[in-house]
Amino acid sequence: MAQSASNEGAGSGRAGSISSSLLDRIKLQDPEAWRRLVRLYGPVVYGWCRQSGLQPADAADVSQETFRAVAAGVEHFRREQPGDTFRGWLWTITRNKVRDHFRRCQGPEVARGGSDAQQQMVEIPDRPPESVPSAGQSSPDNSPAHRALEQIRAEFEPRTWQAFWRTTVDRQPAAAVADELAMNPAAVYQAKSRVMRRIREELGDLFG
Repeated sequence: MAQSASNEGAGSGRAGSISSSLLDRIKLQDPEAWRRLVRLYGPVVYGWCRQSGLQPADAADVSQETFRAVAAGVEHFRREQPGDTFRGWLWTITRNKVRDHFRRCQGPEVARGGSDAQQQMVEIPDRPPESVPSAGQSSPDNSPAHRALEQIRAEFEPRTWQAFWRTTVDRQPAAAVADELAMNPAAVYQAKSRVMRRIREELGDLFG
């Protein structure tokens, strides 16, 4: 059953709560938060591995190694500089694990500089690819942001979500959305604000 507007998102923690974000809960070893992170970024890491030249089975193995390293080091992740992002940090770990894989596969040939794997390692960029196909699909609907929104969407009544979506994503005027949804403009602004606040609480550290 859908929650009432006054209680929507209530289970996620108060706005501004230091432990309200998904990343904070992951650092506290919350199993459900970890599962959500893997659902959000698992396809991205796999796509990065495939784009770096790994075959499907190897990409799956390296993805698992990447998330094991994330679990071991996530408590040390900080956004200390304007350009620091979780995505960039995750890419650095993924890139290192891909390079480790190539080294294991090629052994001494890498040191001699004569292997295809070394060339593949050189070609791996320092920054994460802007767009990565996920499991053979390149639709923006596969992006972590889209999957995150789908997870949060279930916490809100359909009309509240539509008010947010129409004003924020479709960029429709609040007055037009109010007429469409049989709401007053103030209620549309309130609905948009509730959803935006929930997104910031849950995902700000991951997508900021």
